[in-house]
Amino acid sequence: MKKNCKAVWDNCLKIIKDNISPQSFKTWFEPIKPVRLLDNVLTIQVPSQFFYEWLEEHYISLLKKTIKKELGTEGRLEYSIIMDNSFNNPTPYTIKFPTSNKKATANPAMTMPIDLNRGLSKDIPNPFIIPGLKKIKVNSQLNENYSFDNFVEGDCNRLARSAGYAVANNPGKTAFNPLLIYSNVGLGKTHLAHAIGLEVKNNFPEKTVLYVTSEQFTNQYIDAVRNNNQNDFIHFYQMIDVLIIDDIQFLASKEKTQEVYFHIFNHLHQNSRQLIITSDKPPVEMEGMNARLLSRFKWGLAADLQVPDLETRIAILEKKLYKDGVEMPREVVEYLSYSITTNVRELEGALISILAQSSLNKKSITLDLAKKMIDKFVKNTSREISIDYIQKIVCDYFGLPLEAINSKTRKREIVQARQLAMYFAKKLTKASLATIGLHCGNKDHATVLHACRTVNNLIETDKQFRVYVDELDKKITL
Repeated sequence: MKKNCKAVWDNCLKIIKDNISPQSFKTWFEPIKPVRLLDNVLTIQVPSQFFYEWLEEHYISLLKKTIKKELGTEGRLEYSIIMDNSFNNPTPYTIKFPTSNKKATANPAMTMPIDLNRGLSKDIPNPFIIPGLKKIKVNSQLNENYSFDNFVEGDCNRLARSAGYAVANNPGKTAFNPLLIYSNVGLGKTHLAHAIGLEVKNNFPEKTVLYVTSEQFTNQYIDAVRNNNQNDFIHFYQMIDVLIIDDIQFLASKEKTQEVYFHIFNHLHQNSRQLIITSDKPPVEMEGMNARLLSRFKWGLAADLQVPDLETRIAILEKKLYKDGVEMPREVVEYLSYSITTNVRELEGALISILAQSSLNKKSITLDLAKKMIDKFVKNTSREISIDYIQKIVCDYFGLPLEAINSKTRKREIVQARQLAMYFAKKLTKASLATIGLHCGNKDHATVLHACRTVNNLIETDKQFRVYVDELDKKITL
């Protein structure tokens, strides 16, 4: 029976999804499209060469095992990357890469060069340069508080931060051009964009850095059209060394603004100027954007900021408290971190609310005060139960240190607490079995399934254990 490439890839995805985190799966595997299956070689299409190199470096073992499971020992994987040419020859072309060891990875040029002086005599100046204007002075519009020093690094943002730091030390000269940073609201996109700009200014004072929101860019262009000076607008932006545009998704459906940004983008990129973009979506999910522009967003790196884990949330609060010279009981900091899990902006807002309540009413900061404030705050922000929060409640209930649940010990009480944490994580969160296992002592999904079956059996056969489960359920969902 002849196998279908989509069916084979769908089977592969089922295995891959259960072995990596949901965010990693969404970022690195959902954009992939199966193209063909011929002679036991499955060809998949990926958005960019960087994407291909990242898969080869981080997921090649998993991919090879999965392909061999589906296609047998002779099964192989091949990547297809559709590349954009310059706008003088807009026909896209395809590059194919076989699966290989990292040492054998080829690195052909990502783009075809554009000759800005094509068709001009040597005596005619480059049309993109304003005669007599060698250097421009602009207000970079960067917020000094949004520096790398104030940006707390964690697993949730390490890729984006590392790429941003590399860009800041060598703007326009790395593979991360453009650098597109995307995430849901309140996770630090704007902070990181400002931090890159500030670091560039520190390292290269002679470079012109400009931060603008997409709304500002649009309004400036509208004014330029109204005043009939679009050329001045374009010339100004083409002289920027590092251009940061925040919330690019708001250019959706604004065709003329997208077109002018497209030409500015091309000029800056071809002249090794750095482009930094933030968005609430990856390029593959952006709607209402010009296809040519979207393809250019894929030239560099699209890095996401994920929801911070417990340790990162605690570190964020402690850093803010230290910066403001304020002391707060550790238990209050932990309670805030356990209670607000999905948005850094809301986490900092809750901290400010508690500090304000304490200061205005001349009350000391206690856990009770925090609970009263957070109960109101969380109701307005629809709290989501996290695996970290479940582990904290289970450990407190049995009087165990939090690190015990992730240890390798086989003591009965710790094993039982770990199994209960897995049970409630499966019941009350949307996390995959693999993710739950990763958070509970780096176990695999089969261990999580076994733990859930064990807990269900004990609920039916052990009255005291049933009491534990009922009381924990109330504490976690309260």
